[in-house]
Amino acid sequence: MVEDVSVTDPQEVQEWIDSIRAVIDLKGAEAAASLLSSTISAAQQDGVFEPRITQTAYQNTIRKKDEPPYPGDLNIEARLHNQIRWNAMMMVSKSNKEIEGIGGHISTYASQSHLWEVGFNHHFVGKEHGAGDHVYFQGHASPGIYARAWFDGRLDEEIISRFRQESASQGLSSYPHPRLMPEFWEFPTVSMGLGALTAIRHARFNKYLSDRGLKDTSQSHIWYFMGDGESDEPESLSDLSFASKEGLDNVTITISCNLQRLDGPVRGNQKIVQELEGRFAGSGWDVIKLLWGSSWDPLFAADSEGILLDRLQSLVDGDEQRIFTSEGEVIRTELFNTEKLKSLVAHMSDEQLESLVADVGGHDPVKINAAFTRARRSGKPTVILARTVKGWGLGPAFAGRNATHQKKKAEIDSLQWIRDAMGLSFSDDELENMPFITPEMAPEEVAYLKSRRSSLGGNFPERRAEGVIESLPSRDIFAEFDSGTKGEQQVSTTMAFVRLLSNLLKSEEIGERIVPIIPDEARTFGMDPLFSSVGIYSPQGQLYKPVDHNVLMKYKESKSGQMMEEGINEAGALSTFIASGMSYS
Repeated sequence: MVEDVSVTDPQEVQEWIDSIRAVIDLKGAEAAASLLSSTISAAQQDGVFEPRITQTAYQNTIRKKDEPPYPGDLNIEARLHNQIRWNAMMMVSKSNKEIEGIGGHISTYASQSHLWEVGFNHHFVGKEHGAGDHVYFQGHASPGIYARAWFDGRLDEEIISRFRQESASQGLSSYPHPRLMPEFWEFPTVSMGLGALTAIRHARFNKYLSDRGLKDTSQSHIWYFMGDGESDEPESLSDLSFASKEGLDNVTITISCNLQRLDGPVRGNQKIVQELEGRFAGSGWDVIKLLWGSSWDPLFAADSEGILLDRLQSLVDGDEQRIFTSEGEVIRTELFNTEKLKSLVAHMSDEQLESLVADVGGHDPVKINAAFTRARRSGKPTVILARTVKGWGLGPAFAGRNATHQKKKAEIDSLQWIRDAMGLSFSDDELENMPFITPEMAPEEVAYLKSRRSSLGGNFPERRAEGVIESLPSRDIFAEFDSGTKGEQQVSTTMAFVRLLSNLLKSEEIGERIVPIIPDEARTFGMDPLFSSVGIYSPQGQLYKPVDHNVLMKYKESKSGQMMEEGINEAGALSTFIASGMSYS
């Protein structure tokens, strides 16, 4: 009789589990991960197939004990956050009250607001410290950026009152765009799908600038913010493998996982966080799950059997969205739906349960700071999957509702609820006029905001358009084309362009600033001589001997290469073109 070896002795399994936990406790999670990776690799060499793990448990990636101390004053930041959220809501509501149908969005900023506040106060580096960071903000949330810039002294109440009135003098553009606000917005950021692709190519172009000695961008970080619903756009996740292949440790994508599209849930029958984790991890990204706030930590610590984690793992998004925006009695009955689960929260009131489910990771500054800190030091392209609530803190008429994206005005009952929740002193009569909180009404918070931005390198966002070309090349470069194509050889437009490009690359005045961007068609159009003359940019250099190494026009990759060879990817080539074209500012 052959022994059944498919079932392992439970005691042996527990011994392996205890061993790896001991390594985690003694040497840390990274050492344990390295040990597991080496063990799996050795097993595979001996013929044991183990599929790559691309999904982990539905919990925070960073353990509570590994969180760094918070670098700021949480009490002041909470007040500042409330004041900015209030003004962002007033900006949209007042504009729609005065000009019916002018549009705008209230709930998107509420979903992103904690993420951005932690970034503004502790992570987003301004241009006083070199090239600075570059943040691709979600355009629908622009009111929050404007409200903050008012407190920072960059905008005044008159301008704030002109939201979405770009035609007016000093009006505020609906969405980020440097043509409309040339000293404020660095680049347009609202194109769903193409935004992520451009951010990744921007990160690569920053490496290109440093490697070629044109600009020191070695400390610049690209932060791209998007919603989980945007991941349905094919282009939004199309360049993930490119980022890991190019070693782009200078880009972080933060996805606000509020589980909602405009019409309904993103994945009502599945879990979008788990799906996204698989796609990013499988493409070589560092994945940071930011799911639960600090209020959950005691519950997870008390859950020795892992029953709460199992329950959250099994809960599909449609039910999670509904239950997490329900009253305490529903939360107790439907989320904690067994006797053991109920015992975990027996000490909590219904009101405490409502606060618990509102305390998700994307709205907890301590957890956010831990995620941002790790992302910057990861050494890999990083994604933060932040569990948020669309319309967070805006009351039952907004928070987590399917229709929240379309709401342009806060009614009086919502304003009263938000006022009371924030502890503001506006009377009911004052609420009728939708009052702002002016900077003069919040001197301590404004001083704190300015101090934090000063320490991080000044205004953010900010666009500085600096001249980079001191002189244009002489007309001699173009002289050979003056006589047309007379003679024995007929010259096509393409041939003339390639010759012109070659001449420009040799120009002493601007040659080093010419960036040939080619989507795998250089040989087709006679541009292959550029392979060897200016080189193809690769952050790794050339780790192989090319098949045509013994010919003059060989395929030459180099860390200082000037040409961008984009492969069969026209959208990627266009995104590199955008990154190149805006790099002067």
